[in-house]
Amino acid sequence: MTGVEVNPGGDMAVTITPITPDIGVEVNGISGLGFVDQAVADQAQALLDAHGVVVYREANINDEELIGFSRLLGEVHTFPSARDSTHPELSVVSLDPEVSKVAAVQRATFLWHIDGTMDEYPHRITLLTCLAPAADGSGDTEFANTYAAYDALPAEDKAALEGLEVHYSYLNRAYQERRDMSAEALERYKKMQPRDRRVVWAHRTGRKSMLLGSTAGEVLGWTLDDGEALLERLLEWSTQPRFTMRHHWERGDLVLWDNTGILHRALPYEAGSGRLMHRTTIEGVETAL
Repeated sequence: MTGVEVNPGGDMAVTITPITPDIGVEVNGISGLGFVDQAVADQAQALLDAHGVVVYREANINDEELIGFSRLLGEVHTFPSARDSTHPELSVVSLDPEVSKVAAVQRATFLWHIDGTMDEYPHRITLLTCLAPAADGSGDTEFANTYAAYDALPAEDKAALEGLEVHYSYLNRAYQERRDMSAEALERYKKMQPRDRRVVWAHRTGRKSMLLGSTAGEVLGWTLDDGEALLERLLEWSTQPRFTMRHHWERGDLVLWDNTGILHRALPYEAGSGRLMHRTTIEGVETAL
């Protein structure tokens, strides 16, 4: 699905261009209310299945349009911490505590992670739109395709991972050693119940990925040292350049990714940079191997 296609929601030509062979596709020619169209949502899902990350340049989508588009993709997650009670589907992403109620834990996004690993099911799709990029050019987002990384593993490694369960928690040893936690962040993390689930994830398309990142702390039935070593090796494998892409944010960008197969992290930025995003997420559905 590349080259030039006709916008399912209108007459404007839409360009669709792969970013790398293993991850990412850029789409130009859809904006605003044009996203609130089932054909556009269906196209987005097909692009996610094929590429993992979809970058819409100059989307210029407002909150109501973002929520409407999200609803066409599936059940939209609601955030108890939403600052705007009229839009509980929106999460404000900022390091400024005057702007975001969850600013205290936003620095956690500087580590590789998957959203919702401690929820009942990990989120299926994440949508992030840029209201304001960082004034100093910081705050890019990196993505890593664990579908492609799993596919490239040797057969013996794949066999060893089948049925392996991992304990996911923000309070795991490796996570706490990687960063200094504020008292407020620690209190928030204590309220997030740990979750045990299989590290290999089966997608509805039949592809398999790996649920890795900063919250993956222990392998059940293994010593802590051995489990951490395995998870670190898999993370290093999955985040090598061949499986990754880096997105530099511009005002109006909208980026979607397949959360159960794509790791992501924000490169460091500061509260004073002005970086401001709005996020919606699509609820996950448990998939058994």
